[in-house]
Amino acid sequence: MKKLLAVVLAIVMVLSLAPAAFAAGPDYSGYTIRIYSNSNSTERVTWLVNEAKKAGFSISLDTNEVISGDTAAVQAANEKKDGDLIFGLNETRWGQIVDGQYENIKLVPFTPDWAGEVGEYKYDNQAYGIVIQNVLMLYRNDEFGTKGQELHFKHWADVVDCGFPWYRQNKIGGTTNANINSAMLYAFTDPASPAGGISVDGWKALWKFCADGISGGDDYKYGFDPLNKGDVAVSEFYSSALYGKIDAAADGSAHPLIGALEPENWALVDIEDGTYYIAEYIGILDKAGRTDEQTEAVKAFVNWFGSAEVQAAWAEEFDSFPCNTEAAKLVYGDDIPAIYLLPNFALTTVEGTDMTYAAYVAAHSAEWTNIMTNLGFYWADQSQAKTEPDWANLDWATLTQKAE
Repeated sequence: MKKLLAVVLAIVMVLSLAPAAFAAGPDYSGYTIRIYSNSNSTERVTWLVNEAKKAGFSISLDTNEVISGDTAAVQAANEKKDGDLIFGLNETRWGQIVDGQYENIKLVPFTPDWAGEVGEYKYDNQAYGIVIQNVLMLYRNDEFGTKGQELHFKHWADVVDCGFPWYRQNKIGGTTNANINSAMLYAFTDPASPAGGISVDGWKALWKFCADGISGGDDYKYGFDPLNKGDVAVSEFYSSALYGKIDAAADGSAHPLIGALEPENWALVDIEDGTYYIAEYIGILDKAGRTDEQTEAVKAFVNWFGSAEVQAAWAEEFDSFPCNTEAAKLVYGDDIPAIYLLPNFALTTVEGTDMTYAAYVAAHSAEWTNIMTNLGFYWADQSQAKTEPDWANLDWATLTQKAE
């Protein structure tokens, strides 16, 4: 797909007579823009620093060797108080930022030039969508999987009764792991439940997912490898890296998954609920001592980075899907991949509340982490398996609190 985008961008440049696809105009490089992000692999940071420099910006962004994960990125921004902007994270974390839950993180009111191109992915005048990701449930339909049987579920948790071996993560922490849990628990929301707003049946289902699933110990960081190797029939993975992984699948398996945009031996599980999307956003931090001129440089960077051309290049380079609909057209035309057409239950309203499910997750995520930690979910291998809790006699008031 990179060749296709290169052609498209070349046409755009010719038609506009622009000397460079990503030109920002004025030179803002006299001020170094300090950025915090969890979308900060070495490759992403290197690409962004170089492209920003070409466009007249100087930026400072740590790689994930220094800051790893959304929690670390937000904590660093809150503690160091030297950030100009933050991007990445997800709705859960952004909801907390917008609601003022971090003492030293406040956003500068700002509406970028491209705000009208990101649809519902926005916190008006505060933060706007950059990248859409979601968690997916995949299965093999060849001899290493369902042998041609199609899988149709109503809820994510139905996987525990599917009759085929499935992959499950081997630890509680991590953004992708948390999103899988959020997808699994969606069907069990109960605002009146003392068990973190989730019915006890939900925790039973998640326990079965863990107890009967295959983790592979530390050999598998995420769910692509066990599915690719044929160790499981069903697995979970995140959308942004899927196609690149399938393109290189033969490097890690004697009987790999085949076909990215046109699957040959795998498919998406058809789940009636849909899936849990997250959108990564960008917002300008209210930094003490920054001059108006410096703030204009930060605003210009946001306008540049979120633009259709730059987001199309970012998406193509790193196998992600842009919130910017014009960028998506540049990359895919009218052929939007199926993984981004699934219903999004993150933004549905939870019955009995006025919150979206993403906001509900944000409100309860700490309790969920405490419950899973206190009960011993997600042991690394079966030799460390825990005894199933006595569900009828649990002290949820204690379990939802962080362990001593």
